[in-house]
Amino acid sequence: MCDVCTTVSRRFFCGGALTLPLSRIARGQAPTAGLLEPQLRLTNTNSPPNSRTVALTFDACPGHFDHRIADTLVRYNIPATIFVTGLWLRGNPQGLAYLLARPDIFTLENHGAQHLPPILGGGKIFGLTSAGTPAAIRAEVQNGAAAITAATGRAPGWYRGAAAIYSPQAIPLIEALGFGIGGYSLSADAGASLPHNVVAQRMENARDGDVIIGHINQPKRDSGAGIAAGLVALHNSGTRFVRLNELTRT
Repeated sequence: MCDVCTTVSRRFFCGGALTLPLSRIARGQAPTAGLLEPQLRLTNTNSPPNSRTVALTFDACPGHFDHRIADTLVRYNIPATIFVTGLWLRGNPQGLAYLLARPDIFTLENHGAQHLPPILGGGKIFGLTSAGTPAAIRAEVQNGAAAITAATGRAPGWYRGAAAIYSPQAIPLIEALGFGIGGYSLSADAGASLPHNVVAQRMENARDGDVIIGHINQPKRDSGAGIAAGLVALHNSGTRFVRLNELTRT
């Protein structure tokens, strides 16, 4: 069994210059100073030489259901972790039924009830209204978990906040509720904003231990075709896939 290692990186203003990962630059917006973006990688993968093990994670924010991605995962028997919001669950009963029909492929984890970033103080980030208070963050996390439990009969163990950006105080609060923080080490689609060829190349270049994030809620965007192509390339290269619920948190 693989382990996971979480590190937290701070995105900040320094001397008037903004330090950003390429995914944030591609989206054309900047996080507020002092917020944290947890990074998650697999450790002790025991992958053979010239091989790799990765964890695929896909966000189902408010939106629809991208069959290009889901059908590819099923066709090639590739396991994946799907972070779903309560909003997505209510708006996509057919998509939910599809996921529930293949528990060997899909595990549903917590992306919050209303897709509110776990950020204190109000305001918006990437156009999303922040939760604002500790009580609102708890409600976002707990109500999201309750929606998943009601839909699946299983309590989720991982939480990824909307935008994957956190106030520093939010992380221990969420962990105290019993959730691992669903960070990532490789953004495949930069919030479903990149063209398919760029997305596919990013996935093909994944390293051993990467936790990959993409989006499964935007079926009309070009990025989903890139994820499907990237999945096929990873599969054909002999990549081993794991889901987050199979991992030991350290």
